[in-house]
Amino acid sequence: MGSHGEEAAVHMLLEAGYTILERNWTFGHLEVDIIALDGEVLVFAEVKTRSAGSLVPPQQAVNPQKQKNIIRAANYYVIKHEYTYEVRFDIITVIQGEKGVEIEHLKDAYAPKW
Repeated sequence: MGSHGEEAAVHMLLEAGYTILERNWTFGHLEVDIIALDGEVLVFAEVKTRSAGSLVPPQQAVNPQKQKNIIRAANYYVIKHEYTYEVRFDIITVIQGEKGVEIEHLKDAYAPKW
């Protein structure tokens, strides 16, 4: 189910004009689902897919520890590629139900707490 959700998220981002740079990018044991450019903004997106009727909203799965891990990986990515873009952390939720797929894009869902 997760890979179908990521495909739907990538399709939605491409239709919105994003440039996909990486998918399932890893740094050690850390992973970022999608790294993309939204104009001059470097976006690190976590995709969470659930079935309709799930008791817990998918965005709640991106807890503070998960956020910290994504931020650590993003920091390495930015340094490695010497990017000077503004950085944004998004969550994309994908709900799969009987009537199809419902996607919600939560832009700037969290930020580093320095």
